[in-house]
Order: sequence, then structure tokens, then C-alpha cells
Amino acid sequence: MLRAVILLGLTGTAAVSQPLEYPKAKKTDVVDDYFGVKVPDPYRWLEDTDSPETIAWVKAQVALTSAYLEKLPDREPFKQRLTKLLNYERYTAPSWQGHRYLYRKNDGLQNQSVIYTLTELSETPKILLDPNQLASDGTIAVTSTEVSDDSRLLAYGIAASGSDWNEIRVRNIDAEQDLPDVIKWVKFSEPSWTKDSKGFFYAKFPEPKASENQTFAKLANQKMYYHRLGDSTDNDQLIYERPDDPDLSSSGAVSHDGRYLFVQVNKGTDERNLLYFKELGDPMAPKIDAPFQTIIDKFEAQLQVVGSVGSRLFVVTDLGAPRYKVIEIDLTNPSRDHWKEIIPESKDLLEEAELAGGKLVVKYLVDAKNQLFVFDLDGKKVTEIALPALGTVGTLSGDPDRPELFYMFTSFLYPTTIYRYDVSTGQNGVFKKPNVDFNADEYETKQIFYRSKDGTKIPMFIVNKKGIKLDGNNPVYLTGYGGFNISITPSFSASYVSWIEKGGVFALPNLRGGGEYGREWHEAGMKEHKQNVFDDFIAAAETLIDEKYSSAGKIAIVGGSNGGLLVGAALTQRPDLFGAAVPEVGVLDMLRFQKFTIGWAWQSDYGSSETRDGFQYLIKYSPLHNIKINSCYPPTLVTTGDHDDRVVPGHSFKFAATLQAAQACTNPVLIRIETKAGHGSGKPITKVIEEQADVLAFMWDAIDRLAK
Repeated sequence: MLRAVILLGLTGTAAVSQPLEYPKAKKTDVVDDYFGVKVPDPYRWLEDTDSPETIAWVKAQVALTSAYLEKLPDREPFKQRLTKLLNYERYTAPSWQGHRYLYRKNDGLQNQSVIYTLTELSETPKILLDPNQLASDGTIAVTSTEVSDDSRLLAYGIAASGSDWNEIRVRNIDAEQDLPDVIKWVKFSEPSWTKDSKGFFYAKFPEPKASENQTFAKLANQKMYYHRLGDSTDNDQLIYERPDDPDLSSSGAVSHDGRYLFVQVNKGTDERNLLYFKELGDPMAPKIDAPFQTIIDKFEAQLQVVGSVGSRLFVVTDLGAPRYKVIEIDLTNPSRDHWKEIIPESKDLLEEAELAGGKLVVKYLVDAKNQLFVFDLDGKKVTEIALPALGTVGTLSGDPDRPELFYMFTSFLYPTTIYRYDVSTGQNGVFKKPNVDFNADEYETKQIFYRSKDGTKIPMFIVNKKGIKLDGNNPVYLTGYGGFNISITPSFSASYVSWIEKGGVFALPNLRGGGEYGREWHEAGMKEHKQNVFDDFIAAAETLIDEKYSSAGKIAIVGGSNGGLLVGAALTQRPDLFGAAVPEVGVLDMLRFQKFTIGWAWQSDYGSSETRDGFQYLIKYSPLHNIKINSCYPPTLVTTGDHDDRVVPGHSFKFAATLQAAQACTNPVLIRIETKAGHGSGKPITKVIEEQADVLAFMWDAIDRLAK
């Protein structure tokens, strides 16, 4: 039967009654030579987002996609439900900065969360900064926030239209006015004040040349500076640079007591890093010119600073410990032979540690679910912090001198709740709990383990209504990530909830390439092993079919960024398996990703086509290069943002044009291009609701057509 369906051009999906007429996209004769292999790139011109030809193509695609989406019967119901589900108060965990609390709150449907401050939890909070006042359409977001130790000044970053580019500004908190100080060309860096409140450290890139596209220019030669308030940024003091390697990036953080500056140096997204420090001396008269001292100067392990107590520096590292441990480094004698193991590696992944009230609060990941423990500073386990369910602990927020710890907890059926824990008394209670229009008692979450193609055991979460029939007829929303040592754990999502409320099943496998089981799990999905990630994902779909949750053609796959690559690879490798595919802001051209903005940094995970070995394994799975002409692909909705300066929109443009030209059946291939939007960060809630309603309606409609 499946073969007959394939021959009819209906593989895994329901065809629309009439084929769509796609905007014409010219094909050029651009051909690259990779180690003697000729690779055509006929839509190279679509990489130039500002050319008249590309603008015209985008305009035509937007018109086609908008007309199609507007006719979907479930679009408006999904939009209404998402709006209702998201209309609740949401908070971030408070942080103690400059002798005051800071946290963000969204009343429900505000485009951007508002930043509040107070000095005592019993006080009435005061608005510190409202990003919604910065742009009428909510497209300016506040990224980083850091309060000076004298509690008078806020250094904060802003980003427009979803860009990774930041401006750092400084606000007088009491006067509610910004100072003249403005620092531009900042990416992936946050300000860190010296204890005297006279200035802060930050890192920035050189201003792009006038001949370059400032949005999409390749990034290199980041430098760290110290800015003194009132000075021109041209006079900022250079702190750290690496002219010997322009791909290195640095981030600096002043210690809690103001005595030290810690500088972490990375190359791309490789989690291994270098670590240096300056002894600033008197916190109220810091020696900015103090020499750097070395903690580690080879890229052999990851060392993440937890914090310091006096000269005792606590660090989470995977040095000789693939699942991480906590060590102590004596800053008066930082040589490696004096390092002391405080919390040894265990069978479970040690994800994070936080100093709070003279204790270490440590977060572990056990089969993609969190556990939380308290240790003393000598590594003795004090207690476990009981969590309300199986789920995810988000931000840990503590202060070495204060006994309180704030942490966030969420799960698929448990909206994000903020807890306050007292490490001195063990008292644990809810600080802020949302009131969501959702009855979790009607649904259930289970975790199963299945075998991938090579026999590796993979965990997968499945969420659905209680009592669901396992008859192979359920629409499935399948998503994943599988990269960059990032662990994908349970979280509450209005999109997931909207899907399961309508009778669908939600599934999330924890693929190799992520960080769920430490370094070995990550490396099993990197570079020449990347195909393991796609095999894990395809095996997840096959497992859902074998277990009668669904059937071929009733599984919709969606993923963003590296997850967009995952969806692109899955739909080109197994188009028969899926009823709909939504690659969101995806890395889809694996031969040229390194040529734009921060793309070069991903070579640590992907490798590069500029090496013979890299080209040989990248060309085998690169979604763009594995589209086969005159094939039938599932209904596909590619999404991107016109200002995405992380995964440039050229990836999605070229992929959509190629897939449209190759499509041999009437299944739609559309591209949704969001304006004044980037990779996703800081996106206004109105845009989030509209986009997710489109995605959900597109996937449900594609599967529903097959059922009929």
C-alpha cells in the first residue's frame, strides 16, 4: 500500500487539490569545486538579501504563503487558543545585583517583559525599565542587565529586530534617565562592573566596513575593553585581544567581592575554553592594568566559573570527568597541581552549580530530568531540594552572602514556577506561580527508551491526553535538536499544549549531539558522526509508528536552528515518513554556513567543507544538496527572519527555492519570512503567536487531509 501511495505522489501526506504556482527563481551557472567535486549552487544570488532580485522573490513568496495560510481552517482557532494560553503573568527568577533585586515580569500579552526592581521582597516593585516603550511594535528587546555595586546605575544591552548586535547603555536608576554613554558593535557579551561603580568590562567586534553588510558581515577580532563612565568609547582601555587568532572570543566577569576579573576565552562553539584572571586588588581602587594570570591556557577542557569565596575559586569542569565535577582553585597559587576536587564526577551529568549563602547548590541531569542538591564548600552533601515533579530546573539565582536561592521549575504539564529556597533552614516555597488556563490533570507524560539504527538507547518524552487510543491514527508533533552540547529537557509550551488539547501527541527524543549524557553523548553527534543525530530522530518516528501512536504521514516534524538542520535532513532522507515538515531558521547549506556572521564558530560541531574530510561527510547530509529533482516531499513550511544575523536567511531562501523546483507532487512547499525579526531572541509576543498559529495550522491541516 505504501508503494502505491508513493507512486501516486502522496507520500506521507495529503496532496492539495491543485499544484501551487511558485514564484520564478532564476538558475545561474555558479559551480564550486570541492577537492575535484563540482557542486552547483544555482540560487547563490539569494544569499544577497538586499538585491532587487531577492527582494522581489521574497515579496512574491510572502504573498503566496500568506494567501495559503489565511485559508487554513485551524489558523484562527490556534491563534485564539495560543493567545489565551499565553495571557498569564510570567516571571524570571530574581537576581541580587547592586544591593537590589531585579526580575522580569510579563503581564500576559506584553510584547516584551518589563524589568522590575525592589530592595526587600515585601516592597511594592518598581519598574526599572520597560522595553515596550522603546519601540511601538515591540521589536526592541533588552538583553543583558547589570546593576553597579552602589545601586545607582544600570548597564543594559538592547537589540533591535531580533539582531544579535547589541548596544550597551547606562541608566541612572533614580533619575530614570540614560547617561550619554553608548557602546556599539557588541555581540555575545555582557557588561560587568568594577566594585567602585566607575566603569565596566565588555567585549565588542570592530565596526563593519562601509562596504560590508553590517547585518550579515562575518565576525572576527573581538576585543575586551574597560569603559569608564563619562569617557568617550574611543578612549576605552583595551584589556584583552588575540591578534594571533581572530576567531577567539572572550567574556569577562568581576568576582562577587570585586577583587578579581575572570576572563574566559572560547573558539567558536567548542565548549572547551581558556581561563585567566586579574587580581584587581582593592575593590574600590581596582588595578585595571594588573597582569593576567593563567588558570588554563590550552583548549583541553571546559572550565566554567561558579564563583569565588575569598581566594577560593569554584569551577565546574569536564577535565578528566566527561560528566563534570566541581573543583577548587586557590587563586594565590593557581597552578594545576594545587587544584582540589570538591564534588567528584558521578554517573549523572553535573549541569550547573551556584554559590548561595556559603553553600554550593548543584543541578544534575538524570535521563534528561533534573535533580537539585546542596553541598557545603568542602564537597559534603547536605540535602536534596525536593522538586514538585519530573521536569526541568531552569535558572539558579543565588548570592554567596545571602542564604536564599531562587530557581525556576517547569515541565510539559507544569508552567514555569519560581521557587525560593533558604539554604540555611531548608525552607522551600513557591515565590511566583502562574495561573494558566489549562487543566494538566487530563494529560500525561511518559518517558520511553528506544533503539536507534546502531542500537544506541535513546530516551524520548511523550505527552498526550489520558486514555488516548493507540490505533496509529494520532497526529504527532515531533521535535528535537541534537547539537552543541545542549540538553533539551521538559518545558511548558503553549504550542505543545495547543497541539495535545486538539487530540494530538507531542514527542521529544533526546538525540545524540546534545549534552544530556555528557561529552561522549555530544561527540557521538558531531562532525563525521552527525548522521547519528538524524538516525536517532528517524528511529523516534519509527518507534511512534511501531507503538501505534501514529503512522507514516501523520507525523509532523519541526525544529529550529540546528533543529532546522535536523528537520531538513530528515525530510530529505525519509520523505515517506512524515506528514509535514517545518524547518525553522535552519542551517541548511552545510557547505557555506561558515562564511556568514558567526557561522564559522559552528565548525567545532559541524566541521567544514574547506577540508577534504569535512566536505566528504557534509555533502552526504547537507539538506540543500540532498534534494532530489522530481521527488515528492511532504508539505513543507520553511520559516526564517529577514534580519536573522545568526543563521542568515540565505539558508532558507535557497532551500525553499530548490525544494519548490524539485517538488513532483502537489504537496505545498512554502516559506514564511518574518519581517523585523531575527533568529528568535527578543521576538514580540504578537509575532510569536502569529508564527506559531501558522505553524500549528499548517501541520494539522497537512495531516488532517491525509486522514480524509
